[in-house]
Amino acid sequence: MQFKNTKLVIYYFSMEFSEEEEPDGRARPIQVLVVKDDHTFELDEAALSRILLADEVQNREVVAISVAGAFRKGKSFLMDFMLRYMYSQVRSWLGEEDEPLTGFSWRGGSERETTGIQIWSEVFLVDKPDGRKVAVLLMDTQGTFDSQSTLRDSATVFALSTMISSMQVYNISQNVQEDDLQHLQLFTEYGRLAMEETFLKPFQSMIFLVRDWSFPYEFGYGQEGGMKFLEKRLKISENQHEELQNVRKHIHSCFTNISCFLLPHPGLKVATNPNFDGRLKEIDREFINNLKILVPWLLSPKNLDVKEINGSNITCRGLLEYFKAYIKIYQGEELPHPKSMLQATAEANNLAAVAAAKDLYSKKMEQVCGGDRPFLAPAELQARHSDIREEALQVFRGVKKMGGEEFSRRYLLQLEGEVDEVFVQYIKHNDSKNIFHAARTPATLFVVIFIMYVAAGITGFVGVDIIASVCNMILGLALITLCTWAYIRYSGEYRELGQVIDQVAGALWDQALYKLYNAAANHRHLYHHAFPGQPAHGEGREAPEEAHRKRN
Repeated sequence: MQFKNTKLVIYYFSMEFSEEEEPDGRARPIQVLVVKDDHTFELDEAALSRILLADEVQNREVVAISVAGAFRKGKSFLMDFMLRYMYSQVRSWLGEEDEPLTGFSWRGGSERETTGIQIWSEVFLVDKPDGRKVAVLLMDTQGTFDSQSTLRDSATVFALSTMISSMQVYNISQNVQEDDLQHLQLFTEYGRLAMEETFLKPFQSMIFLVRDWSFPYEFGYGQEGGMKFLEKRLKISENQHEELQNVRKHIHSCFTNISCFLLPHPGLKVATNPNFDGRLKEIDREFINNLKILVPWLLSPKNLDVKEINGSNITCRGLLEYFKAYIKIYQGEELPHPKSMLQATAEANNLAAVAAAKDLYSKKMEQVCGGDRPFLAPAELQARHSDIREEALQVFRGVKKMGGEEFSRRYLLQLEGEVDEVFVQYIKHNDSKNIFHAARTPATLFVVIFIMYVAAGITGFVGVDIIASVCNMILGLALITLCTWAYIRYSGEYRELGQVIDQVAGALWDQALYKLYNAAANHRHLYHHAFPGQPAHGEGREAPEEAHRKRN
């Protein structure tokens, strides 16, 4: 095993240095992905470029190793032992018993330490057994589900680190429970959505690292016991619920390699001493013995898998471009925001109530003006709609819904909007049953033909041949349109053209003929008002006869 010739002491540095400082050129963790206070993400391209575009590594194939999982479960603590291994050139890579553990910032306690994604500033060059020299990148990630992060924050950091890494170590405490698998399903699906090729297994190696394992009598510590344990946890059986089967199928479909390692508890001094600084003498011997197996198993040259995307090996330069492309996706709104179980359940609950209320409205309106029901007066249809609409809203309000009244209000508004849209369709359906409405298009065209015929005759009689010709042309066009409309109604073909003819005829009726009719009616009303004693046209002969009958 050959690593870059660098002394072990190179990465020891005071935790008081800021990330902008590089004291004496020492390696340090670099924050490359920042989660801002408004829960947006920012990539430090300059810092990432300095790491990945260094002359000695930029064209090397890259091995990216990441540790992810719940916060305050010892991810950074593990990463620092991995650093010791990478820097050491001797078999006793763990160092002295009294030597503090440094590297990625870590500490005991209940508050989060790492945020976003940090990358160790030095990329390690390792010779693989086949003679290739590869670049090894170590990434530490923000823990999931802390009190300051949204579910989207956790999903994005986990998904992005999984997309970038060739080996993702899933750090889990005590046991692999069903919620751990469900969270992994959510986070990996969030990553797969951002990737173009979804028909292949999108990710490479997933290592389930179970910390503080308390059941060595069932499954022994280490990789062998871990694989037996994981095989049992991910087993799909016929008597499992479909939801549990889908979780396991999804995990198998996402990763090329899946393995597991069971690690014992490091001891009470590590867990309870606020001044613990990583000295080996304070860590339980059983933990150290298994750590000696775990870290070389993860980092030995024969086990280092080069990062692949769509079947192609990726260099450090290429990884930089993928990093930038992926973060742009998560910075935008192309992906749906992952939701908590409560929010997702509340949404489904409210949507089911909307569907039930809308179904009630549709069924009752079908009884009022459905396909086999006769034409209903518009005023009556509006009244029935209002009554049934209120019934539907009462059905929605009566369903017990999660999320509270404020959460349900937008679904109530959604229901009102959808019901009103359906009512518009019922109005059109009802109008189509009105014989006068159905005959409006041919009636309008007949009126146009009659008017043009009369106008052509009058203008031709007085010698205005140009206008007569125009009237005859319009008359012919109207006649052709009428014949076309009749054919469409009879054959059912060219329905779009028939719809256009109906729209033009309707507009002509509404904008011209109906206004002429109203103008004539108003003219008659004004005539009666101006000459109250004079009969209107058509009433002159009837009025004297009526007066004569009254006298007799």
